[in-house]
Amino acid sequence: MSLLKIKNLEKSFKEAGGILKGVSLNVEKGEVVVILGPSGCGKSTLLRCINGLESIQGGEIHLDDEVISNRTKDMHLIRQKVGMVFQSYDLFPNMTVLNNVLLGPVKAQKRNREEVKAQAEKLLERVGLLEKKDFYPRQLSGGQKQRVAIVRALCMNPEVLLFDEVTAALDPEMVREVLDVMMDLAKEGRTMLIVTHQLEFARAVADRIVFIDEGVIVEEAKPEDFFTAPKTERAKKFLEAFKFEKRVTFAEGI
Repeated sequence: MSLLKIKNLEKSFKEAGGILKGVSLNVEKGEVVVILGPSGCGKSTLLRCINGLESIQGGEIHLDDEVISNRTKDMHLIRQKVGMVFQSYDLFPNMTVLNNVLLGPVKAQKRNREEVKAQAEKLLERVGLLEKKDFYPRQLSGGQKQRVAIVRALCMNPEVLLFDEVTAALDPEMVREVLDVMMDLAKEGRTMLIVTHQLEFARAVADRIVFIDEGVIVEEAKPEDFFTAPKTERAKKFLEAFKFEKRVTFAEGI
């Protein structure tokens, strides 16, 4: 049984037209799916639809065989099952690291504060940030903020974790510390959907690659198959563009 089922998902915006055009995707429990594609193809929109941040115009999204799409009245309950980590961290600047992590479980889930605090401190220690628990976001690096955001999502005990370009705003030396945390989560069997442009990371962490272009799934494959022998011309062109960009970057010493 698939944990997450997306059936014929349609999403459009007035100013941009159709963004997702009949996307169907099943995700098994414990599976890591990496979503690749060019900018503007609908990758981030897909995650936002799953998390209920965007309404949909057609199709359905199921979690544990329960329809979770377009449920405006109790979407806050669904988001407790579907955690999301954003590119922009979204930490409250006037709250300490620990209080940022505690807020959701204590306020939204009505859990015991001491129980949650123990879990939060254990998770912060795991990502190397326990000593920063009383710091404020302004006192942290970008990589540290993103690790706090991951801990905050984990502390809600979600069934599925969504990661939307979480390293895109980070300096190169900070990317590794965030990707290491995500690799550890994958190894422990977390169900994850990851949108990223870090192709080497995608190859290492994914159980499956889903390649999207112009709002449709163009290709699905095991990582080695996708990166060594893509089946579609569009996927081949996409990978060649990244290889070229990497060569140029290396040649220019950037």
